[in-house]
Amino acid sequence: MTFKTLDDMNLRGKVVLTRVDVNVPVEDGRVTDTTRIDRIVPTIRDLRAAGARTVLLAHFGRPKGKVVPDMSLRQIVPALSEGLGVEVGFADGDYGDAVGRMQDGDVLLFENVRFNPGEEADDEGFARRLASVGDIYCNDAFSAAHRAHATTHALARLLPSCAGRSMEAELTALEAALGTPKPPVAAVVGGAKVSTKLDLLSNLVTRVQHLIIGGGMANTFLAAQGIEVRKSLCEHDLLDTARQIAAKAETAGCAILLPRDVVVAAEFRADPPTRTVKVEDVPEGHMILDAGPDSVAHIRTVLDGCATLVWNGPLGAFEMTPFDAATTAAARHAAALTRSGDLISVAGGGDTVAALRHAGVVDDFTYISTAGGAFLEWMEGKTLPGVAALSQ
Repeated sequence: MTFKTLDDMNLRGKVVLTRVDVNVPVEDGRVTDTTRIDRIVPTIRDLRAAGARTVLLAHFGRPKGKVVPDMSLRQIVPALSEGLGVEVGFADGDYGDAVGRMQDGDVLLFENVRFNPGEEADDEGFARRLASVGDIYCNDAFSAAHRAHATTHALARLLPSCAGRSMEAELTALEAALGTPKPPVAAVVGGAKVSTKLDLLSNLVTRVQHLIIGGGMANTFLAAQGIEVRKSLCEHDLLDTARQIAAKAETAGCAILLPRDVVVAAEFRADPPTRTVKVEDVPEGHMILDAGPDSVAHIRTVLDGCATLVWNGPLGAFEMTPFDAATTAAARHAAALTRSGDLISVAGGGDTVAALRHAGVVDDFTYISTAGGAFLEWMEGKTLPGVAALSQ
C-alpha cells in the first residue's frame, strides 16, 4: 500500500482541503466528547507549522442532502478552536470568498458537507466545486474511508493528495496487523452474533494462525460441535455456517480457539449467582455469559507465543460484573506483552474500545482504532474507497 503523507507535500501558502471526522456528540449546543477533535490535532498543527491554509471538510449527522439547522457544524466551532489551539473560521456560503481572505496558518471550517446531496452521491461536480478553491487534498478521516463520498473519494482524484497524521497512523498500524504482519498472528473476535461478522471470520482464518472466538458468537461455534448451550445467545440457523468457517480454518492452518470453561447464570443481570463449568456441563436453565479462568489461561498461553494481535469484540458480557473478567484479564495480558515489546497489538470497534478502556489498557496497546465500520471492513479484507483514492 503506497500513499503520500504531509511530509511529501509542499505546503507553504497552499490551501489544503482536509477531510476530518468531527462528528462529535453534542448536547444543548455543547460538545460532550472531544476525542475525534483530539485525533486531528497533530495534522492541523503540522499544516499550520508548514504555513498551509487549512480548510476543514466534515460531516455531522445524517441530513440526507438537505440543510438541517440542528446539524450545522457552526455549533462545534468553539470546541474545535479550543482543541486545535487556534481560532477557527466558519464558512457556510461563498467558499471562494472565505478562502480568499485566509492567511498562512489560518484554519477554516466549511459547513456540513452532507447538506449537499452531491456528497453522499460521490458527485464529481460537487467535488470540482470544492477542488476549485484548494491546492492540495488531505484525508485525515479513516473512519469515513469506507464510504465513496465526494470528500473522501472524488475529491482525492482531482488534487494532489496525501494522508493526514491520524490516517497515516491508522494505515501504518493496520498494515502491521494484517497487511504484512510479523507472525505468528492471533485475532480475538467477540461480540453477540456470528451473522454480523461472517465476512470478518472468513477473511481472518486465511490471514492469522490463531483465531480466538468469544462472546455470544462462541456459543454458535460450540453448538455447531454438538455442545448444548441451553439458554445462551446462539444463532442456531448458522450452525452449518460455523462448521464451514471451521473447515476453512483447518484447511488454511488456522487454529480456532473456543472457550473450554464458561461462567453461567440463570438470568442476565449484574452480579447474579454464577457458576463456572466446563462447556459440556452448562446446566439446564442457564446461559453462558463469559469465558472461564481455564479459557483465559489458554488465551494467555497462545498470546505468549504470538508476535501480532488483532482484537475486535469482547469475550463476554463485559458491561456487567462479573462477566467482564475474561475480557479484562486477556486484555491486560496483551497489554503487558505489548509494553515489554513482545507483541504488536491493534484493536478497534466500539465495544472493543469500551472494553479495553474498562480494563484500563487503552494506552498500552500499540494502536487502538476508533473508526468503527471502516476498521471492520478493513479486517474483512475489503477495499476502502477513501484509502484506494489516496493510493492512486
